[in-house]
Amino acid sequence: MARLAQTPGLTDEQRAILETVREFADKEIIPHAQHLEHADEYPADIVDGMRDMGLFGLTIAEEYGGLGESLLTYALVVEELSRGWMSISGIVNTHFIVAYLVSQHGSPEQKVSLLPRMATGEVRGAFSMSEPGCGSDVAAIRSRAERDGDDFVLNGQKMWLTNGAYSSVVATLVKTETGAESVYGNMTTFLLEKEPGFGETAPGLTIPGKIEKMGYKGVETTEMVLDGVRVPASAALGGAEAGVGRGFYQMMDGIEVGRVNVAARACGISIRAFELAVGYAQQRQTFGAPLAKHQAIAFKLAEMGTKIEAAHALMVNAARLKDSGARNDVEAGMAKLLASEYCAEVVQESFRIHGGYGYSKEYEIERLMREAPFLLIGEGTSEIQKTIISRGLLKEYRA
Repeated sequence: MARLAQTPGLTDEQRAILETVREFADKEIIPHAQHLEHADEYPADIVDGMRDMGLFGLTIAEEYGGLGESLLTYALVVEELSRGWMSISGIVNTHFIVAYLVSQHGSPEQKVSLLPRMATGEVRGAFSMSEPGCGSDVAAIRSRAERDGDDFVLNGQKMWLTNGAYSSVVATLVKTETGAESVYGNMTTFLLEKEPGFGETAPGLTIPGKIEKMGYKGVETTEMVLDGVRVPASAALGGAEAGVGRGFYQMMDGIEVGRVNVAARACGISIRAFELAVGYAQQRQTFGAPLAKHQAIAFKLAEMGTKIEAAHALMVNAARLKDSGARNDVEAGMAKLLASEYCAEVVQESFRIHGGYGYSKEYEIERLMREAPFLLIGEGTSEIQKTIISRGLLKEYRA
């Protein structure tokens, strides 16, 4: 077992799960990631393997057929999967968030209907807040749900749905008129069920196609067009009575989980970038000695390892806080901020250590160079994290 990014206090079951996932990443993900990523090919066999391992039900309670594991376990699994290939962690990430939202905020009927099927991977989840005209500015959402008797009718356009095509249920945040004084009290999250695939996958709900990206390939990112989508009021997350008008607060709870996930992804990519760098630095000879014998390179490795340790520690702390039931918005923001920024730095240093070979598509570091920038913007940019962190600290240290 490598020395970096170790987590004290894990149970035997947690260690066994992580050992299994690490072995899966080494044998089933890393050897195929380059080919699949360059071809932008959906990793169907890898997804089937994760389903067989029960990973889609990792955090779902045992009463619904899941493993009932903690957010910490989930984050450490994501770290291992991302070490193999970040896109694989993306496939389970939105699924985990939707499962968390249903588990924490869903009505009894929604839990019974969705969670057992989500635990097996039969139903996969996606969630949607962003729109073409807004990302982090959630108040600027324009998609709407209008009340029509016992139903709501949804219209609008959503953007940046990971798993937009392969998912069967999309947790979708839209504006609803509830009469609340704040715009945030006039938002509702609807659980929109659909068929997997592209085109019109439910009456009025269209997934137009796959968005081409610089990196983060293999997993599809899509738009979603809502044109007169009619759903019963009971499709609101939490049910018709408890869920309408609570969407913003529910989604922010889910986003805290998502930020821990992005931090874990960043840690996984950083670990892989370090492994590649430290291996290459001991094999490549320059001026009669391995690269690692030159102080300039040895110091780079020291800094990379230290950054990985710091990011991992913050990620673990944020996950454990959430597991304890405490609010972790500041800590999740800190973990996401530091881990994503350090990831970009560690990957770039690994790239520099590889020299000209790092620019070749034959070397894995080329892929990591295109994947790391996504983490700087996913689940809120670094600037958004700094806003959240500073507001939280100013509240705690009010003069």
